[in-house]
Amino acid sequence: MRKIILMLFYILPFQGISQIKHAQIKQVELHGHIGSRIDACIETNVMSQDIDHLIEPFKHKTETERWQSEFWGKWMLGACQSYQYSKNPVLLKKISYAVDELLKTQLPNGYIGNYSEQSQLAQWDVWGRKYCLLGLQAYYDITGDQKVLTACRKLADHLMKQVGPENADIAKIGNYKGMAASSILEPVMYLYNRTSDSRYLNFAKYIVAQWEKPNASNLISKAIAGEPVAKRFWPFPKASHWALGGHKSYEMMSCYVGLLELYKVTKNRTYLSAVEATANDIMTNEINIVGGASSTECWYEGAKNQTTPSFLSMETCVTFTWMQLCDRLLQITGEVKYADQIEKTTYNALQAAARVENMMIASYVPLEGFRRDGERQCGMDINCCKANAPRAFTMLPDFAFRVSENKITMNLYTNSKAQFILNDKKKVSLSVETSYPVSDKINITVHPEQESVFTLSLRIPEWSKQNSLLVNGEELPDAMLPGGYLEVTRKWKKNDVVVLSLDLRGKMVVLNNHMAIVRGPVVLARDSRFKDGFVDETIAIEHDKDNYVPLVALTDKPSSVWMAFSVNALTSIYNGDKESFRKIKLCDFGSAGNGWDEHERYKVWLTRTIETADRGTWW
Repeated sequence: MRKIILMLFYILPFQGISQIKHAQIKQVELHGHIGSRIDACIETNVMSQDIDHLIEPFKHKTETERWQSEFWGKWMLGACQSYQYSKNPVLLKKISYAVDELLKTQLPNGYIGNYSEQSQLAQWDVWGRKYCLLGLQAYYDITGDQKVLTACRKLADHLMKQVGPENADIAKIGNYKGMAASSILEPVMYLYNRTSDSRYLNFAKYIVAQWEKPNASNLISKAIAGEPVAKRFWPFPKASHWALGGHKSYEMMSCYVGLLELYKVTKNRTYLSAVEATANDIMTNEINIVGGASSTECWYEGAKNQTTPSFLSMETCVTFTWMQLCDRLLQITGEVKYADQIEKTTYNALQAAARVENMMIASYVPLEGFRRDGERQCGMDINCCKANAPRAFTMLPDFAFRVSENKITMNLYTNSKAQFILNDKKKVSLSVETSYPVSDKINITVHPEQESVFTLSLRIPEWSKQNSLLVNGEELPDAMLPGGYLEVTRKWKKNDVVVLSLDLRGKMVVLNNHMAIVRGPVVLARDSRFKDGFVDETIAIEHDKDNYVPLVALTDKPSSVWMAFSVNALTSIYNGDKESFRKIKLCDFGSAGNGWDEHERYKVWLTRTIETADRGTWW
């Protein structure tokens, strides 16, 4: 059992917690499938990290081009979130040791990094400083240790002496049109929020102004003009000029995360509009069916091209940063589409990236093929995705519930318990019992300390077309429209029971003469471990006129498979063969290929067989 204590003085450590004057979340426990994956991530990924190994590059400061310094910061961010979740004193001791050892490497001028003095500002240097600044501030939020905040200020002040109007141009240093370096906007804004020092706000404004200079990234003007992310820097650079291109997914989104933090302070609507326009383009034209994106870590119009295999598909760092960007937009706008995206990515792309038995992390997660552990990077026994993935898993408790004034919002449906204090000091507890998305019912028991009026806001996903809601056995007549929040305001009493039912019918999605099967937020895939035929064979699957597919749940499945179903199918091009008509098996994408065996194969997009006769039955 894990707990998360969300404290009001938290400003913006990692995923950011809404600042509410009176209402607050006191405690959250997540169980079930999601809870077990979070626990595994903390125990076998975060807790097992060798801290001295992460610190070593900072001691030597001889680097000229690589990114070892990001690993400490990413691990620290995930570790701090993990501590907020587990309250494990052993983990806190490990985190404190990591901070103390890093601060020993800070130079008198404030520099923390792994680059030689002559190579500072080149390649990934400022990017690495960004992660150090983020990690240190996350630790400061837990402990309030002033020496850590002082170290953060020294780090930022040193950078501001190297970069600025009279010095190096932030938009021209480092990689990818300056996006890697200028993504330091995010922790600079956090530093301003913690210190109220206007120098940091002015530096943040300088960074954004440089984006709009000629031949820079133009992240604001191109977004406002409606330019798709894959076309903003057309054509793609030659492979030898890869770092000069602007299509890089992860770095671009990181800049927009920082821009949202600047928007929160300045209320400049143009900033928010630029992020919203970019996120909508990514959602429409880049995010694939399992909630991932990118090829060779770049935008490439991935939504329409996803039925064709691509090199280095769906980097896990891109997966997390998309979740992060959606979460920040959800906090600001309250639009359910961002929560839907996080759910889809969580159950598919993120789950598939993590090896169940030891939480090894895949750097890339293709829609077909086999799973492979991430590589070792920069001469170290770690890579960017392994360091980043815990941030994705441990952001979920904060995402699951949100509270504002007299409203409790539920975004993630899983076995859980939560305690809240609403704006008039009303104490409320919720207990959620469900096996969703295995089953379609979510049972919520409400426990107000005293009978009181407040609102329970329930996410109704866009994909869920048939829904119902019972309160104490009585069906509510409220419109259950998909793609919004259903708000139930009433005088609640102890042990009131809410039962929400969502639409988990199988649905066929068709693209480029291929088809895939989804069931609620979960994408299904063929897997050779079922030994039910060749996963690449052409196929027709039983469905009705609205493309709903009758799925039959299976209990006879590999132990590592979470969900499995059978469906009637017609396979091969010889449809007169007796063996053509048979049942095939599908499992959830997160489980597909999770034997991590290169001799096993899975596939999401199945090739359709052309049918010239009007069969008048299934298809």
